[in-house]
Amino acid sequence: MKISYNWLKQFIKTDWTPEETGDLLTDLGLEVEGIDTYQSVKGGLQGVVVGEVLTCEQHSNADKLKVTTVNIGGDAPVQIVCGAPNVAAGQKVPVATIGTTLYTEEGEAWTIKKGKIRGEESHGMICAEDELGLGKSHDGIMVLDSDIAVGTPCADLFEIENDHVFEIGLTPNRADAMSHWGTARDLKAGLVQKEINLELITPSVSAFHVDSRTLKIDVEVKNKDLAPRYCGVTISGLKVKESPAWLQHRLKAIGLAPINNIVDATNYVLHELGQPLHAFDAAKIEGQKVEVKTLPSGTKFKTLDGVERELHEDDLMICDAEKPMCIAGVFGGEYSGVSETTTSIFLESAYFNPVSVRKTAKRHALNTDASFRFERGIDPNTTEYALKRAALLIKEIAGGEITSDVMDFYPNKIEDFQVRLSFDSAKKLIGEEIPKETIKRILSSLEIKVNNVTEAGLGLTVPAYRNDVQREADIIEEILRVYGYNNIKTTEKLNASISNSTRFEDHKIQNIIGDQLASLGFFETLSNSLTTPNYAALSEQLKEEHNISMLNPLSSDLSVLRQSLLFSGLEAVSFNINRRRSDLKFFEFGKTYHGFTEDKREEFKHLALFVTGNQADENWNSPSTKSDFFYLKGYVINVLERLGISNYNESPVSSDVFAEGVSFSLGKMKLVDFGLVKKPILKHFDIIQEVLFADFDWDTILTIVKRNKVVFQPIPKYPEVRRDFALLLDDQVTFESIYKIARKTEKQLLKSVNLFDVYQGKKLPAGKKSYAVSFTLQDENKTLNDKQIDKIMSKLQSNFESQLGAELR
Repeated sequence: MKISYNWLKQFIKTDWTPEETGDLLTDLGLEVEGIDTYQSVKGGLQGVVVGEVLTCEQHSNADKLKVTTVNIGGDAPVQIVCGAPNVAAGQKVPVATIGTTLYTEEGEAWTIKKGKIRGEESHGMICAEDELGLGKSHDGIMVLDSDIAVGTPCADLFEIENDHVFEIGLTPNRADAMSHWGTARDLKAGLVQKEINLELITPSVSAFHVDSRTLKIDVEVKNKDLAPRYCGVTISGLKVKESPAWLQHRLKAIGLAPINNIVDATNYVLHELGQPLHAFDAAKIEGQKVEVKTLPSGTKFKTLDGVERELHEDDLMICDAEKPMCIAGVFGGEYSGVSETTTSIFLESAYFNPVSVRKTAKRHALNTDASFRFERGIDPNTTEYALKRAALLIKEIAGGEITSDVMDFYPNKIEDFQVRLSFDSAKKLIGEEIPKETIKRILSSLEIKVNNVTEAGLGLTVPAYRNDVQREADIIEEILRVYGYNNIKTTEKLNASISNSTRFEDHKIQNIIGDQLASLGFFETLSNSLTTPNYAALSEQLKEEHNISMLNPLSSDLSVLRQSLLFSGLEAVSFNINRRRSDLKFFEFGKTYHGFTEDKREEFKHLALFVTGNQADENWNSPSTKSDFFYLKGYVINVLERLGISNYNESPVSSDVFAEGVSFSLGKMKLVDFGLVKKPILKHFDIIQEVLFADFDWDTILTIVKRNKVVFQPIPKYPEVRRDFALLLDDQVTFESIYKIARKTEKQLLKSVNLFDVYQGKKLPAGKKSYAVSFTLQDENKTLNDKQIDKIMSKLQSNFESQLGAELR
């Protein structure tokens, strides 16, 4: 939000510098992010003075040039070569002296230098009005009044507007400060705290009166919930033209382009008082009637920007007897606005329901100065005052007369808020006791009325325009920001509390695994929980009816809560691949959301891993190896082992998002699904390379980790022994079968079983394969001898032969 310092001083006559004022506004919670300068004429005409042309003679080498001598108030006249056809001796003219910087219409700077023009020296320039930025004429030089003293700075002569503009980072709750008047109210309260009592000057509307009642437009509000207050008045006999310079400067200073005097007047009052207004061409209002109502869904309406929009049934519209004219509180229509031929207007000032305006603005992707204020809640009690202020301003700059009574629809007055403040609560929250008189003075300076005072606290009435101050805590916040956060002393005693938290807290486990994955080359991603409902169609296990939809989505692509982390992760993968980053390893901790029924909605936490591309960067001395299923499986096992989870069961994955995959579970609790993502899903994201995905059920993992018991035991003193078998097996026999038989055969001394080679080839019988399996044996109490080892291996061989039909090769 931009605030003009000169404009602000119309409300409060402070002699503080802009920097001091900016510091105080920041202390009050209106953070000044920067202070810019504004000049109605760029450069401020510095170096341009009034000169008198003493002589004017034809240039000897140019028919269109004149050689002049000009008195500019110095020790001696200067010679200036001028090409203007109207230059003549005896004229008072603006002269840009040597070193003066002027600006083109595009803002480019150029400096006046001493030079020669066709052999004649020139010490300055006699200027036309467009060269000074005072107009657009270039027919000749400006000729000034003869009474003006030579040497007078033109900056004084033309009353150049020099202003400072505050860029305020306004928080959404401070709707009351979205105007120069609102900012001045806060500034006054801050100055009162510094014992500087200044009057808050508000524009007078005492001159408002009805000149005649010749143009009455009936107003009917059909939806009083969406339009709690609606005011209007007609003005006739006006003339649409350019706004006066002072009004244009006010708008330009805050970044608004002047349009015409009627529109500029409504914009001026909007930024002055914070009340949006709209002017309709009265001649275009059919039936001399205004209706405030909603229209059927699908109704077509063309807005000021020339876009035809389809209305929603909940959009509040301003209509005449036949057609819609304006989206209430958001945007005007193309056919009802003020034009150059307008001679009478219907001026609207209203208070619209903030929620309704916000939904309509988001629905149509419109963001205007009016909707910005209506969405946050304006002051319902300035509606009529602002209307009268704007009507008087329009009469002043456009002529005309008030030709109707003020129509004010306000059936149910919006009441002020009643709040009780406890002095003990204030001390507890602030951390310091502020004197009661100081508290009352601060509240009074904020226009919060003190109804009653007791030893325990205050009974207060908060004005309706402070819709962000409805609780005791809000009152304390107001007191504190005006009192000054910097004025609260830091206690000499440092208090600290030790939280009783377990090492199995979710965030601690996340940090452990996050650090581990980062050390393995993974990057953490954070994706939006909102996504498109179309993703549910990519998997039969994701039901569209289980989507949890947003009531007021920002867009159709962000309208539901995600049911899976896969698709948001694939968006990130696709984004990186499209930017030539194809070797990727991502992980994300996030939640999924499922609306099983209207009454049953659940969310689950997951850890997702994504791996694609090569395992390592390309290198001249080693071949590139693509990431595969077993590469991802190693990471999955690493995560589980780091958490102390073992003895899990392995089974084929049931999720249909995988082309092939595995699921790890512990009993009936699923730990993780992982594998290769199906190509049709990848194609949806324009990914042509393989992507590996692991989906950990983080809630289940946390449950298991919390009940895990850590057992410490000494490292065995005695050596382990390894023996290998090369087994000839049927194709359908799995390593899992071998592992289970080995574990049942020897439960005490067998420490590990490992498959280290698989062979299938022409030298083997049809339907057969060869597994090379290693067995690690160890006795923690003594060294194993050959007899014990051979006995165990014989049992293993016998069981493999009898149960699996295995043969030793």
